Formats: sequence, C-alpha cells, structure tokens
Amino acid sequence: VQLQASGGGLVQAGGSLRLSCAVSGITGGDDAIAWFRQAPGKVREMVSCIDRSDGHTYYTQSVKGRFDISSDSAKNTVYLDLHSSKPEDTAVYYCAADGPCAGREVMWSRYASWGQGTLVTVSS
Repeated sequence: VQLQASGGGLVQAGGSLRLSCAVSGITGGDDAIAWFRQAPGKVREMVSCIDRSDGHTYYTQSVKGRFDISSDSAKNTVYLDLHSSKPEDTAVYYCAADGPCAGREVMWSRYASWGQGTLVTVSS
C-alpha cells in the first residue's frame, strides 16, 4: 500500500484548505482511509476516517461541522476539506490505511500504512 498526502499549506483562520491522499496498492476499494494529525509536542490523533465500502465516516469532536472527508473511487483518492480553520488545527496531517473506521477514535498504532504527511499552518 502506498499513500501520498498533499495539499497542505498556510491558511488564515476561518479559511479553507483541501488535503488529498492518493491511494495505491489497495484493490477493491473496500477499506478504510483515515486522516490523523500531529501538532508539535502532541500525540498523533485521529481526525476523520471513511469506510470506502459503505461511505461511513467518523469525525473527532473538535472538527465536526468544519471538516469533510470524501472519497473519489475513480481517482482512488480521499480528500479532507478543512473549513472554518482555527490556529489549533495547525499540525502535520497524515493519511493512513489498513486500520479500522468504526465510528470512534482509534489510536494511530491501529493503522499499518502511512503517507508522508503534509503540513497545515493556520495563522491567527
């Protein structure tokens, strides 16, 4: 499995940004893709995930109503749209595969495959 995250950058508070995760090496599309983030000095936390077999999604409480996760099966890409960004959203964002998406947050160690990370900086 290979995951390529992109789309990070600098955004002002209140602004929007789209992160992309290009997925390869997974056949069938019936799998979960998750986005995690890690701020300096903090533990990597799950932000959102999507089960591509049925479209089920999960969002951590701090991003509910602001972030949207979606999947384009034709492009084999999963997106994370950040809206109403806050300075506390500043972090390196990682996409991950080979793990569960079951309606609750899981630890990063439950996911076996990782992309390289993309930095999101939200200025106040």
